[in-house]
Amino acid sequence: MSRIGKLPVSLPKGVEVSVSDKNVVTVKGPKGTLTQNVDSAITVENKDGVITLVRATEQKRHKALHGLYRSLIAGMVKGVSDGYKTEQELVGVGYRAANKGQLLELTLGYSHNVSFDLPVEIKVTTTAEKGQNPKIIMESADKQLIGMVAAKIRSLRKPEPYKGKGIKFTGEILRRKAGKSAGK
Repeated sequence: MSRIGKLPVSLPKGVEVSVSDKNVVTVKGPKGTLTQNVDSAITVENKDGVITLVRATEQKRHKALHGLYRSLIAGMVKGVSDGYKTEQELVGVGYRAANKGQLLELTLGYSHNVSFDLPVEIKVTTTAEKGQNPKIIMESADKQLIGMVAAKIRSLRKPEPYKGKGIKFTGEILRRKAGKSAGK
């Protein structure tokens, strides 16, 4: 039995889960609604506020899918009840971030500003306090989507190893390198 797959997912108050005939799991909660297609080898059962997943056979592929879909459904349940939040810092002189609705305007040391259009499922705020690095704070119910968008924003200017300039996650520890040695 898969150690992850066999764990039940308990539903918090206000969260509803429905499974359609074509193995599409829909999770509804206070933060929104998420859907996930589940492979036909995995059966999703919802009994008394607890979701369990059962696989058809003991094949290696089915064992892998068992744990995968359990983790995805657990992430969906947490997302629609609590939500997910990521914070990123812009480290560098003159680096700025501003948002106008779902449009994120970034000044990252290039000859032009970078405009990034965010999906409607993500709520974004930017802060720029004196003496601190500008921050981008994103909130969403979808863990996969917010992770993908955060990685895409980080890829616009990855932190470099000498001075640490670039876009990094808050709390991320960067591996720094020593510069050139001075003289003889």
